[in-house]
Amino acid sequence: SQAAKMKLKHNINPILLQFINFIVLVYTLVTYIPWYILSGSKQAIAKAKQVKARPVNNKPGAAYRSVNSLHCLASVLYPGCDTLDKVFKYAKTKYKDRKLLGTREILKEEDEIQPSGKVFKKVILGKYTWLSYEDVYIKAVNFGNGLAVLGQQPKTNIAIFCETRAEWMIAAQACFMCNYQLVTLYATLGGPAIVHGLNETEVTTIITSKELMQTKLKEIVSQVPLLRHIITVDGKPTTWAEFPKGVIVHTMASVQAMGAKADTGNKPPCRPVPSDIAVIMYTSGSTGIPKGVMISHCNIIAGITGMAERIPNLGEKDIYIGYLPLAHVLELSAELVCLSHGCRIGYSSPQTLADQSSKIKKGSRGDVTTLKPTLMAAVPEIMDRIYKNVMNKVNEMTSFQRNLFILAYNYKMEQISKGYTTPLCDSLIFRKVRMLLGGKIRILLCGGAPLSAATQRFMNICFCCPVGQGYGLTESAGAGTITEVWDYTTGRVGAPLVCCEIKLMNWEEGGYYNTDKPYPRGEILIGGQNVTVGYYKNEARTRKDFTVDENGQRWLHTGDIGEFHHDGCLKIIDRKKDLVKLQAGEYVSLGKVEAALKNLPLVDNICVYASSFHSYVIGFVVPNQKELAELARKKGFKGTWEEICNSPEMEKEVLKVLAEAAMAANLEKFEIPVKIRLSPDPWTPETGLVTDAFKLKRKELTAFYQTDIDRMYGKNVK
Repeated sequence: SQAAKMKLKHNINPILLQFINFIVLVYTLVTYIPWYILSGSKQAIAKAKQVKARPVNNKPGAAYRSVNSLHCLASVLYPGCDTLDKVFKYAKTKYKDRKLLGTREILKEEDEIQPSGKVFKKVILGKYTWLSYEDVYIKAVNFGNGLAVLGQQPKTNIAIFCETRAEWMIAAQACFMCNYQLVTLYATLGGPAIVHGLNETEVTTIITSKELMQTKLKEIVSQVPLLRHIITVDGKPTTWAEFPKGVIVHTMASVQAMGAKADTGNKPPCRPVPSDIAVIMYTSGSTGIPKGVMISHCNIIAGITGMAERIPNLGEKDIYIGYLPLAHVLELSAELVCLSHGCRIGYSSPQTLADQSSKIKKGSRGDVTTLKPTLMAAVPEIMDRIYKNVMNKVNEMTSFQRNLFILAYNYKMEQISKGYTTPLCDSLIFRKVRMLLGGKIRILLCGGAPLSAATQRFMNICFCCPVGQGYGLTESAGAGTITEVWDYTTGRVGAPLVCCEIKLMNWEEGGYYNTDKPYPRGEILIGGQNVTVGYYKNEARTRKDFTVDENGQRWLHTGDIGEFHHDGCLKIIDRKKDLVKLQAGEYVSLGKVEAALKNLPLVDNICVYASSFHSYVIGFVVPNQKELAELARKKGFKGTWEEICNSPEMEKEVLKVLAEAAMAANLEKFEIPVKIRLSPDPWTPETGLVTDAFKLKRKELTAFYQTDIDRMYGKNVK
């Protein structure tokens, strides 16, 4: 079974193991009946087995809908709240004095010199200070009015280029209220992509931070001729002189002060209507120049209505930790879900998230330890990192500790796969691991890319909470599917949300048909109010990716290949762009090969490459420094990190490990990489080789490694 494959290996004496298994069996039998009666798990097990979505008719290719919205798709969160400003006003009235947005104060900043001579900035942070719903509402109203004083007109574009923080959400709410179209750009985008987004949307005002103004905007501001106002959210920057004539720098506080004084009495406010554009979100795009996705008020509201329905008991007791980029649809949607349900949002960053994070001074507390969130969103890259770090620590334990952990891990895996819980293991064995994320997480939401079964199961076991795997795109306002909390199966993304329907369209070239048995397969099409308006100033691409059927329903052609299981849950099995035909005619799914090899301790990241002009697959690997150094030591290879990575001998050793893992994952012989390049440097969004959600940018990776590709395919390299 799948659970048996994911079990950890121990080295316990067989006789002792028999005795331990007997004790565990007795314990299970004694505790089963009281647990079954008291825990309410009877209902959870029954729910897990229920059909979650059904096709609307018996024809092949019929759309699947959630059983909770078979007759009518949901599109509004609260009656009458059909635009985002109305949703916030409703929440502000209902939760007036409750805490909404929290930020940690910086007590101390210091430079720490590393043995290599590099200087790392370290911070000591204090408690979270909170703004109530009422506070945020007033700040947003004032900021919106202040922007009007600066000349911002309704239905015109305004850009935000800023890290995830409370001011980002305040600025966004101001734009939603005043019907300004918010253009969002990732803080990690490269210069040309930022210039493209700002010029294409013709913005005259950009909201940013001091740091991004100094590091990113300063270099490109002269290439954005229409820019007139720069607003910094965190006080005045130190130098102004370099800015071109005609560009004025304001602070957010000064714009809010203008707005507070402004006389808005005689001018009727221009409120948005549901079809008005709320956000033009530039995707970090795993291919080419970023595209601006136009997302209307009703798109976002439908999306967050669908998402909220999958989170049981969502409400005022919940605390969400916000650290992913707000320019990403996953984070923006998650925070808007929380804001509309009375939850608190505490802000963080990947560099200050945990006690061990890179910017946290040793001995002081990271954000999760201080905030103790109950809800958290993560991309698979972050979960994979946690998984590897914990497993490395397990390998460093004494033999007794390691075997105890492995026994508990394997026992809990068996119980979970039957739908049972393990309170004793949770409190005795996994408590310490759970504390890595603050100890109170009740649901982990994962999106942005596929999560491996092993990592998902690890998070279930060690963090003692369900992992809600979701599937959605910027073009579907982030909504598509999310697994239900009592569904502990792995590798699937759940049933369609109540706001949308999903159908599978035949893809002949790849050999996927919606009449396939046992499961219908095909390209995933998403339909519903959450499907966005299209791409900004790109009619041709909009026509290609979006269609409207005879009933007026709008459909998004995702380019992903899925299959529907008998209970109505979707599994992503391929991607049109990832399928490459080799010289001999075999099709290789690059994503499938990467998923099989990515979780190896030796691999931090991997990109598989194939060409139709060649008969074999190659790959680029970012190796784990500790694991590769250890492998080099065992093989008697001495040298610097760069020398190890550039060594043909070490490439061969890593290839052996990859080949073994590929065989274990039942990959075909032609799918296994034959040659690889070891990369000494990691791929981060800053390098431009991966997106902000850490998805591979294949085009950029191909260009970056072109010389290596030529070498591995035996071309003459000059």
